[in-house]
Amino acid sequence: MRAVITVVGKDMVGILAKVSTICAKDNVNIIEVTQSILQDMFCMIMMADTSECKIDFTEFNDKLEALGKDNNLVIHVMHEDIFNSMHRI
Repeated sequence: MRAVITVVGKDMVGILAKVSTICAKDNVNIIEVTQSILQDMFCMIMMADTSECKIDFTEFNDKLEALGKDNNLVIHVMHEDIFNSMHRI
């Protein structure tokens, strides 16, 4: 199973490291990453393989959302099938 992880917030040092650390601890493999800085806003989209995740998908999502709240970021984790369904024309 794959998931789409999005991160948006004011740019600061270590955002990618913090998100990838949680992924690594829970055995979630980051497949692709794209990020950019728009003025002072950090924007990132990750494609991650969650098939070997050590914890429940909901718990993984909650961890990343908590990281976002602690760092004034908006972090969303969405199952790839839901993401694709939402963006199908």
